[in-house]
Amino acid sequence: VRTFQEAHRSEGPVLVHVATTKGKGYPYAEADQVGYHAQSAFDLTTGKSFPAKKPKPPSYSKVFGQTLVKLCEQDSRIVGITAAMATGTGLDLLQKAVPDQYVDVGIAEQHAVTLAAGMACDGLKPVVAIYSTFLQRAYDQLIHDVGIQKLPVTFVLDRAGIVGADGPTHQGQYDISYLRCVPNFTVMAPKDEAELQRMLVTGLRHNGPIALRIPRGSGEGVPCLEDGWEPLEIGRGELLAEGDDLLIVAYGAMVAPAMATAGLLQEQGIRATVVNARFLRPLDEALLVPLAKRIGRVVTMEEGCLAGGFGAAVMEALHDRDVLVPMLRLGIPDQLVDHASPDESKQALGLTPPQMADRICERFGSAFGDRLQRQTLSV
Repeated sequence: VRTFQEAHRSEGPVLVHVATTKGKGYPYAEADQVGYHAQSAFDLTTGKSFPAKKPKPPSYSKVFGQTLVKLCEQDSRIVGITAAMATGTGLDLLQKAVPDQYVDVGIAEQHAVTLAAGMACDGLKPVVAIYSTFLQRAYDQLIHDVGIQKLPVTFVLDRAGIVGADGPTHQGQYDISYLRCVPNFTVMAPKDEAELQRMLVTGLRHNGPIALRIPRGSGEGVPCLEDGWEPLEIGRGELLAEGDDLLIVAYGAMVAPAMATAGLLQEQGIRATVVNARFLRPLDEALLVPLAKRIGRVVTMEEGCLAGGFGAAVMEALHDRDVLVPMLRLGIPDQLVDHASPDESKQALGLTPPQMADRICERFGSAFGDRLQRQTLSV
């Protein structure tokens, strides 16, 4: 109090440096300052988190961290870099297992990216793991230090998409838009845990900048591969289902909801072709253009901004090939996503499978004619 009183009386600029203790007053938080930074609901008496109501698959962050550890053990040139996000990105596993191939630059995203560029120039294989929302801080370095020089840096954007209770400052809703316009970059997103592993290997074998976006939270429950991960062919999507009424093209975390939506539409007499895009840049135009031309109705699904997003990329690609078909783009409209659970946010945005099925029926219902057994699927 005396210090602040003296500062108040001062007539010139004053800097008050207060050294605090994170979690002060709660011994469990003081003992585990990193773990309690973003703690879920817990018992105040024991300090232990409440058990999950039902077992969940491992998070994408954990799958990434475990896979990177194995890859680092096989190749000493691989280096994991983060900016004070080790636990959140899964790099804490690398820190413990292979500390000599791990760097935490602190809260300095710009430095993390430029450091990775320098390492790549020297023959190393840097993997930069940063939350989607915080990579925005290093956008200049991403373009100038990595993109322009075509350097082989792999970016893993954690918390990409809707993240939940942290609110507008932490939603990873912009990276699709801000990455798809950067020359020399390859940009991709996995549909599940096994595809994440293959994409990580793809990035490390690619001789250029590449970005991989992963969502917050649990995976789809697809078993991970222990080793022998085969890289993906860059720019090639995956055909998951075939139907003549509708083409659904989904990106990353929206692939599973797209399949669920297609199942609901099937019950209404609508048969959909579903494509896992895998790559935002480059798009698999060889797959998408003929399908769109033949089917004549296109829906895109993404967990990101519609403005300049994945759906816009598909629309532009079709337009450039003179494929002018009716489209519906599903994603985050021109708004901020407020504080809520991910499920609540998706419900508010109309991105649950029943809601998306309803929106598809509203957009294209007249084209399906008598085959549409219309009923409202969402509540």
